[in-house]
Formats: sequence, structure tokens, C-alpha cells
Amino acid sequence: MKTLTEFKQSLNLEKPDNGLPVQLKSLWYDGKGNWHQAHAQVDQLNDTASAWVHAYLHRKEGDIWNADYWYKRAGKKRPDISLEDEWEQLVLQFI
Repeated sequence: MKTLTEFKQSLNLEKPDNGLPVQLKSLWYDGKGNWHQAHAQVDQLNDTASAWVHAYLHRKEGDIWNADYWYKRAGKKRPDISLEDEWEQLVLQFI
């Protein structure tokens, strides 16, 4: 996948592409409305890229304290944009 449009189109599939990096798999599951599966993809990872996705997921969940913890681990600050815009920014970061 090379574009945001292609990634969004892949949400029509039953499963994510096996070749996706874990961060994109997480965002794919989130895009399908499966927060728990999205969280499971990055929950045990300690790299900064996964921490950024993890932060977004906790922000979406409404657990702001936990989100801020993960944003800090990712070297980021919680953005003042919509969740949809952040999701798209994350996808674009990892494709």
C-alpha cells in the first residue's frame, strides 16, 4: 500500500495484509472499528512508533491520562486535532 486511499480501501477486506507493519495493522483494526484488536497489536511493544499508535488508541478510548503517558513515550504531545485527522496522519506516517 502506498496511499491513504489504498489503505482506506483495504478496510473492505476481512483481514489486513500480512505484510503490513504492526503499527498499520493496529490502525487497520481501528479503522474497522475493532479497538481491542488494534490495542492488542501494540500493547506489548516499546518502540516509539508503536507508542504513538498506542497513545492515539487511548486518546480515542477517552483515557487521556494513559494517552498522555504514551505520547510522552513516543516523544510527542497530544495533538489538538480530531481523532479522524490523527488516524490519517498516523497512517500516512507508516505507509
